[in-house]
Amino acid sequence: MSAVPSVSYSITVRLEVPAGGAAVSQLTTAVEQAGGIVTALDVTASGHERLRIDVTCAARDTEHADQLVEAMRAVTGVIIGKVSDRTFLMHLGGKIEMKSKHPIRNRDDLSMVYTPGVARVCLAIAKNPEDARRLTSKRNSIAVITDGSAVLGLGNIGPAAALPVMEGKAVLFKRFADIDAWPLCLDTQDVEEIITVVKAIAPGFAGINLEDISAPRCFEIEARLRAALDIPVFHDDQHGTAIVVLAALYNALRVVSKRIADVKIVMSGAGAAGTAIIKLLLAAGARHLVVSDINGVVHRGRPGLSGELAWVAEHTNAAGVSGTLKEAIAGADVFIGVSAPHLLDGEDVAKMAPGSIVFALANPEPEIEPTEALKYAAVVATGRSDFPNQINNVLAFPGVFRGLLDAQSAEITTSMLLAAARALAAVVTDDELNAAYIMPSVFHAEVHEKVAEAVRRAAGGPADLPVDTEVAS
Repeated sequence: MSAVPSVSYSITVRLEVPAGGAAVSQLTTAVEQAGGIVTALDVTASGHERLRIDVTCAARDTEHADQLVEAMRAVTGVIIGKVSDRTFLMHLGGKIEMKSKHPIRNRDDLSMVYTPGVARVCLAIAKNPEDARRLTSKRNSIAVITDGSAVLGLGNIGPAAALPVMEGKAVLFKRFADIDAWPLCLDTQDVEEIITVVKAIAPGFAGINLEDISAPRCFEIEARLRAALDIPVFHDDQHGTAIVVLAALYNALRVVSKRIADVKIVMSGAGAAGTAIIKLLLAAGARHLVVSDINGVVHRGRPGLSGELAWVAEHTNAAGVSGTLKEAIAGADVFIGVSAPHLLDGEDVAKMAPGSIVFALANPEPEIEPTEALKYAAVVATGRSDFPNQINNVLAFPGVFRGLLDAQSAEITTSMLLAAARALAAVVTDDELNAAYIMPSVFHAEVHEKVAEAVRRAAGGPADLPVDTEVAS
């Protein structure tokens, strides 16, 4: 539930009020007294006796939206008509579509776009398979693949319910990197079946973006697909999150004048995102890293460790710290949370080192309320859009894939992830940097361009993008 009214719970209420009088101002007052915010008020029809008005307002959640409607209904003379949920309207009929690049106006166009002319192009690709990147949509297409097992904060809701999220991802790829992304929601959660399906559809794509697949299955799926395919496989829940967290940390450390190699970092969460963050932090030079999960601090002597958690124990916590998260955070310079809400309070942050940094990224409810953390920490960031310093994957994944596609890369490496993080951090200049602005807006003109350029160069791509001037014949 949102703590304050949000556009995510925005409604438009079509209603009628008496012409003249104070009904319109009474509507606004009624909404505000009920805790909502009127964001638009449009007269859609007018007569001598009545006005028809569309009132758009933001609510905290669905129940609160219903309360706002009833508050408006209670205004004398108001007749409520249609109530529309603006978020649902945006999803009506889906958010994406396929369009042809070429109009088909006559038989000549049809003969070249399809049969018989298309056969010549097919034979050219059969002779030289690499031509598929130039002569088909493959060059600019990726598959966004999920099994619906770990969707946002919703959990295992299945492939059909996951589709709106995957469509949204496709929209973001197109908007910020001009990439054609195709959502594929698989009706299986069997590791072998997922790997088989992705391998089978891979020839039509230049990259694979895995999304919302639960841990620990996601680790095996990603690793085996990377080994099997000749196109990059990127698990955004892992690597996208790691990139934006590292970029934010680079800039937060600039604010407090500390070095990544010197600071003590305490993390909460060792799932898919947490493990990827840990690995990228270590690659970036972090040396003092302690990780906690639901069972307390991860250390070599803790019984029952296996898989990725055993790897974490081997590569972090050199000092052998044990105990709880609250105990481990004492004296820490940095806290990074990718776990669960309300694990810390102000007293815990107060025990951290001077100039402390708190990234409370659990969504929608963070590990500590940001306003509480700000009483003691120098820099605070969340995963939420209603607070400064939002750490959001959309800052990374469009540019990362743009760079991979432009470089025609067959893989994605740690050096590319580091390059993306450094480029993202550098978008915030020294003149702009402050404790409330360590991450640029996703709408910043340079974000995706700079990330793409950094990844392309790290992938060994050309300094300048080539322009196709030749065609196969």
